[in-house]
Amino acid sequence: MADLRAAHDELRRQIGPEYRTSLGYISSILREAGYDVRYEDRYSDPVMPEPYATRLKGALEFHDLASAELSLLRLDAIHREYSSAADRVGASMVHALVKKGKLRAQSIATNPRVQARKRQEKQEIANWFRVWLETPDLFVEWLELRKSSQEFHRLFGVADETV
Repeated sequence: MADLRAAHDELRRQIGPEYRTSLGYISSILREAGYDVRYEDRYSDPVMPEPYATRLKGALEFHDLASAELSLLRLDAIHREYSSAADRVGASMVHALVKKGKLRAQSIATNPRVQARKRQEKQEIANWFRVWLETPDLFVEWLELRKSSQEFHRLFGVADETV
């Protein structure tokens, strides 16, 4: 942690205090460069051993409702595969990634600097993550029901079946 803070302070010194670089971002960059960094917060990806790290890299995306849906369906399929193979580590890695997504989406949903429409969308996505975490076996069916609900159509103005 001391080394990570020292790197953070040096970056601020070199690029200036107006640029905000988080410890999570620095740790993510160092991990991608092959360093073993033991740091987690709501913004950094959970530490994953191989082969899970490679398989799950980039699997969590939620720029909008469509990318969140694709991401959750992909993660759900991977989770089912790991569960059917009795791979508890793999299943827990997927669970950790979805939990991280929920925390990130909730954080954006409560950020007053984010536009109201985007906050509403991120709250919806956080709810999707929550439902998956509580009932992964029912998630796919629940999502289809949610997307066909009048409330969903009213909130997000979706006219067709795909989000």
